[in-house]
Amino acid sequence: MTRGLARTVFAALLLVSLVMFLLPADNLSPNAPNDKVTHLLTFAALALSGRWAGVPMVALLVGLTAYAAATEVLQSVLPINRHGDLRDVLADVGGVLVGLALSWAVVRRRTT
Repeated sequence: MTRGLARTVFAALLLVSLVMFLLPADNLSPNAPNDKVTHLLTFAALALSGRWAGVPMVALLVGLTAYAAATEVLQSVLPINRHGDLRDVLADVGGVLVGLALSWAVVRRRTT
């Protein structure tokens, strides 16, 4: 049951992040927190939930990095009044690394 819950949480976070990253710019709040912090925290949460769901670390790193790049490309080509930003991808990858490091530290602490 825990594995099923973990997979559901991971899938839900992926869906919410996809909507968040592809929302038309007209619907974005002018009071949104710093964009790069949002990217970092979103991808840290995705990495943590992915590890909880049992996704292997390397697969998660590669998959979430590709996801980060794809969302930025989509922002550039879709008519949603947004633009891709390499700095967003870097913040995303930083978040993945933070999430993976935290998950590794939690697992290591539990086994010692």
